[in-house]
Amino acid sequence: MNIDHLKSWIGKSEAASDLITPRLVASYEATFAPHLAPYADGEAPLALHWCLAPPISPMAALGPDGHAAKGEFLPPVALPRRMWAGGRIETISALRTGDEVTRRSTIGDVSCKDGRTGPLCFVAVDHELVTARGVALRERHNIVYREAAKPGAEPPPAPAPEEPRPADLTWTVEASPVLLFRYSAITFNSHRIHYDQPYVTGVEGYAELVVHGPIQATLIMNIIATLSGGEPIRLDYRGLAPLIAGEAFQVKAKRLDDGAIAAWTEGADGRVRMEGVSR
Repeated sequence: MNIDHLKSWIGKSEAASDLITPRLVASYEATFAPHLAPYADGEAPLALHWCLAPPISPMAALGPDGHAAKGEFLPPVALPRRMWAGGRIETISALRTGDEVTRRSTIGDVSCKDGRTGPLCFVAVDHELVTARGVALRERHNIVYREAAKPGAEPPPAPAPEEPRPADLTWTVEASPVLLFRYSAITFNSHRIHYDQPYVTGVEGYAELVVHGPIQATLIMNIIATLSGGEPIRLDYRGLAPLIAGEAFQVKAKRLDDGAIAAWTEGADGRVRMEGVSR
């Protein structure tokens, strides 16, 4: 990969706007309830911002994985497999039903390295979400690109748990294909690993459909807000391994001695798939 060419995308920006409609709020609630933090009448549920202003590309502009082809806003990374790696998010004020929200996005960084499974390329995108009342949320979204799956290769396993992690609050969530379909629908996400079983097993090499990274991040944000009583969130989080659909998984949160709250998702095998801390 020509890293200098990819780095030339740093600083590239775009803006997109969307309206928080009652229908979107109702669809979001129906997808995630009862695993949502309490919120005031008229406010939008926490983490609904990931459903706003999704990229809308014509069918002819999609890549073979269902994502929009790279080289427009996102840099033209040659590696074909794209995953949600984690990020950092700060909530400043609540979004509200009826808000027109503008998301201003900028490529913040591009870096490449060799990982356990081959070359990796990380793209960091900085977002600022603004309403008529001002900035509501700031976020850095980290995307990782990997090489194509080798025939017969299995994805690396999630880190083995050293011992059970104690939690103050635990939710159990069914990772059903219906959950994945609904979230893909309300986010206009056509990434095939979330709904196309022959593709995800035959091309990407996963055992089954893959749960969206933002589904896990949404649940992590909401369980933190539930445990904290609605304190502002300043969350740093990262994905450790793909969460495979088909079985229930757990979302857990623990208040730490310094007042921060750690939260994570665990697969049915007890291994952590995504983790984060809000301070």
